[in-house]
Amino acid sequence: MSGMASGGCQCGAVRFRGSKFGRASICHCRMCQKAFGGFFGALVTVHDLEWTRGTPRYFQSSNRVKRGFCGDCGTPLTYDYGGPVEVAVGSFDKPEVVPPTIQVNPADKRAFFDGLCSLPTRAGGTEPEQEKFNATVISYQHPDRDTAEWPPRGGF
Repeated sequence: MSGMASGGCQCGAVRFRGSKFGRASICHCRMCQKAFGGFFGALVTVHDLEWTRGTPRYFQSSNRVKRGFCGDCGTPLTYDYGGPVEVAVGSFDKPEVVPPTIQVNPADKRAFFDGLCSLPTRAGGTEPEQEKFNATVISYQHPDRDTAEWPPRGGF
């Protein structure tokens, strides 16, 4: 995979870019589950990672690995084991440019994981109160693109 790609945290305080990618994976280890607050962590190696706004804070999650995250909003960003840094796929502006190609650490995979895509999908119009609520939500999340400054002057 190649081509410049950018990304960052949810609040926009930390932004990055890179163009030389390694293998993207879905990691099922318990540390990734906890670090991402989900059933897995999706990561891709970025050989030429450059921080373009701010820098991550780090948590030493083991004797071998530190994990980078935004110190303002908490978005998980990196997995650093001392080699090329791995970046959270979901933090890219366009995650589809680095799709996972392999699953790793299957011993910790949750038993229900493989069936998630077969769960029913809530159809539009079936929960009017939820749709009414959703229509009132105003996102303060950083847009999926680079910006000259963030947050915008004058607020939201």
